[in-house]
Amino acid sequence: MAIIRPFRAYRPAKGMEEKIAALPYDVYNREEACAAVRKNPYSFLAIDRAETQFGAEVDTYAAEVYEKARRMLEEQIAEGRFVQEEQPCFYLYELTMDGRSQTGIVACASIDDYCSNVIKKHENTRADKEQDRIRHVDVCNMQTGPIFLAYRSNGVLRQLIRKVKEKPAVYDFVSEDNVRHRGWVIGDEESIRTISDTFMQIPEIYIADGHHRCASAVKVGQKRRQQNPGYSGSEEFNYFLSVLFPDEELKILDYNRVVKDLNGLTAAEFLERIRVDFEVRKEPASLKGKGYAPAGKGEFGMYLDGEWYCLKAKPEIRSEDVVAGLDVSVLQDHLLHPILGIAEPKTDKRIDFVGGIRGLSELERRCTSEKPGEEPEMRVAFSLYPTSIEELFAVADAGRLMPPKSTWFEPKLRSGLFLHEI
Repeated sequence: MAIIRPFRAYRPAKGMEEKIAALPYDVYNREEACAAVRKNPYSFLAIDRAETQFGAEVDTYAAEVYEKARRMLEEQIAEGRFVQEEQPCFYLYELTMDGRSQTGIVACASIDDYCSNVIKKHENTRADKEQDRIRHVDVCNMQTGPIFLAYRSNGVLRQLIRKVKEKPAVYDFVSEDNVRHRGWVIGDEESIRTISDTFMQIPEIYIADGHHRCASAVKVGQKRRQQNPGYSGSEEFNYFLSVLFPDEELKILDYNRVVKDLNGLTAAEFLERIRVDFEVRKEPASLKGKGYAPAGKGEFGMYLDGEWYCLKAKPEIRSEDVVAGLDVSVLQDHLLHPILGIAEPKTDKRIDFVGGIRGLSELERRCTSEKPGEEPEMRVAFSLYPTSIEELFAVADAGRLMPPKSTWFEPKLRSGLFLHEI
């Protein structure tokens, strides 16, 4: 059973939502973050990445950066840019992109459920990446980036969500990337009780995106418990900010690969090696500029020397195992590692990853020289069929982990729309 409870969110004051809402802190490097904040000083990114308020000589992880984030947040609350709900509520957060909508319940999830694996993971986290958000949450005393959770669709919740959305939204705007964002407040006792009771009957929920933010929030909560040995369990630090979406509304995009070289092989030798485990078919020249999108599991697109190919995994390398059977695993275990020598894709500098939101033309661009006579940045690219939400659930249910860069979720949840004070 999952413990999901309402909370008194801080939300942007009316008319400020579009200005404040920001993409997650980790989609930017420092230079990009600084540029985004210069363009829009109201962006919550200025708080999420407070190094944007300093010159390059100040380290991203310096103590004064986190202290600056805390002061900015407190100042904005004092100036009325954020308002806090008078009573604990649930909220709805709907995102619409390319005509497809997904609606999540904004709530607080339990750190105990995370520790007991009621909230299931499919990805490892890195201590260095956790430490940044641990310090940010702890110093600011606020969880600012929601964790993207998923649950198996439920009829009671579906009906309640539909009923709430018949009422006017408290905010409704379209962000720069053409995603529509709408939000509703759920404050009546009956609806709050229905949501809480229904999740108590749901045996597991899943982290779709935000493993590092989630692990960081949990560790801050555990730290607060140590600092408050008489804690009751009802304190806000025992819970973390989440948005929970039904699986039927979620879409995972492809997460593609580009590789710098052919590991000493000629193109002909490389193709010959691939044919051992894959059927190889050259695609028509008309695909140039469009790319080859795999039609189903076990198929891959490959862009090499200005040509697109379809690679189809032979039956003998397919697997029913929940991890080995993933397309990302098939490509890694039977091509990237044995042929191209990429044993550790998470750390190997010869490989890079391209989210499906960028399109297949981005793969061609990375493998094409900008000027005649120059070597391209990358030599070969691979397009993958997207991992499904069912595959993600199966891996998490088995207590296993997915290979790095297996899933790319769109649209991205915005930070700054709902804040949870701990």
